[in-house]
Amino acid sequence: MVPSRDFTDSADIEQALQRVGELLAAAGEEHAIVIIGGAALNLLGVVTRTTRDVDILAVARRRGAREWRLDPPPSPLPERLAAAIRTVGRDMGLADNWLNTGPALQWKQGLPRGLGTRITWRKYAALRVGLVGRADLIRFKLYAAADDHPGGRHARDLVLLDPSDIELRAAARWVRTQDAGPQFARIVNEVVTHVRARRGSRER
Repeated sequence: MVPSRDFTDSADIEQALQRVGELLAAAGEEHAIVIIGGAALNLLGVVTRTTRDVDILAVARRRGAREWRLDPPPSPLPERLAAAIRTVGRDMGLADNWLNTGPALQWKQGLPRGLGTRITWRKYAALRVGLVGRADLIRFKLYAAADDHPGGRHARDLVLLDPSDIELRAAARWVRTQDAGPQFARIVNEVVTHVRARRGSRER
């Protein structure tokens, strides 16, 4: 069995998404997804690092000229989309689940209010990819860091986002709604303290 590889940078990620979109176009289908995580941070230029996969938070359907309706990603994904993902993964030497719906569980806990209005859309042939807004990236990264540990990869990504105190407070309020336990609230505070001490702009 040939070992799979990680994405090296944003261009590598975009090449994979473009190939999926081209396969969908050849099949006569269009799909729209919203992503978070390391791949989204790479595409937005926040980080430049390897990442294992592309995390789908939602699928989207048009609801007018500029509006989109977001829904939880189905499991399994639509067959044409799933087939395109498998083909591109095989051709590029990526993991079988390089484009996956792992973050779909977030729908059970609840998404940040207004998330859909803060998405930036990119088009890769017949695949539209939405990147969640900065405020939501900070929220999700703070949540992931609290679920991991203050000095882990998610916390490092959060430092690179260089959030202001206002952004951190807003993110912390949302993250605390995901787990009402006092221990979790303490961990959230530890991550916030860690990020404040290491971000690029110390007093914001």
